[in-house]
Amino acid sequence: MIDNAPSRLKPKSRSRFRWKRLLLQIIAAFLILSLVPVALFRFLPPPFTLTMLFDERGFTKDWMSLSEMDPDMPRAAIAAEDGKFCSHHGFDAVAIAQAMRHNASGGRIRGGSTISQQVAKNVFLWQGGGFVRKGLEAWFTGLVEMFWGKRRIMEVYLNVAETGLGTYGANAGAMRYFGHDASRLSVSEAARIAAILPLPKKRAAIAPSGFTRRYGNSIARRMAAVHREGQDSCLR
Repeated sequence: MIDNAPSRLKPKSRSRFRWKRLLLQIIAAFLILSLVPVALFRFLPPPFTLTMLFDERGFTKDWMSLSEMDPDMPRAAIAAEDGKFCSHHGFDAVAIAQAMRHNASGGRIRGGSTISQQVAKNVFLWQGGGFVRKGLEAWFTGLVEMFWGKRRIMEVYLNVAETGLGTYGANAGAMRYFGHDASRLSVSEAARIAAILPLPKKRAAIAPSGFTRRYGNSIARRMAAVHREGQDSCLR
């Protein structure tokens, strides 16, 4: 009668076998815990994010599909946040390098994250830095690029991004600032919402002044180029 293989192993070999089995179990659990929500949110709206959940003001959101939303809103997001959205595969190495050089020189902090990276962070992770969070962000960015596609990534982004104090998504932001939903935004309204995305707790879309006003006007001018040059072609 033949004994089971693990029982014939020496103590060190048995220990190594157990560690390998544990590692495989951890990897399998990680894959399941990451792939399942990515698959679900490919079709279902995320009910909340950790940022919403821990917002001390609570949160207001009102999901709107990309097909219902005024096309100027995604154009404004591309103009403001990610000019290469339709051409990259989740990461913009040039933008990241430029942001690193700019931040190293001091002054206003500039981010180099793509919209895909922001979706990965907002939907699946927490705010803040650190190598662990950045590593997980890269993993989830690759997953949403692979399984969602650009339209879904933009749709989720425009529904979970913080657009004001306790306000999440372009539709809720439009209702808050302009008194109507995001299906009929003007160019200037879409640009103003996009202008507050980097610092929604410190900027307002109504009667903006200073940098926010200038930035919004700059976005509005760029939106025409986004459409003319086909930078939003993956959303049409």
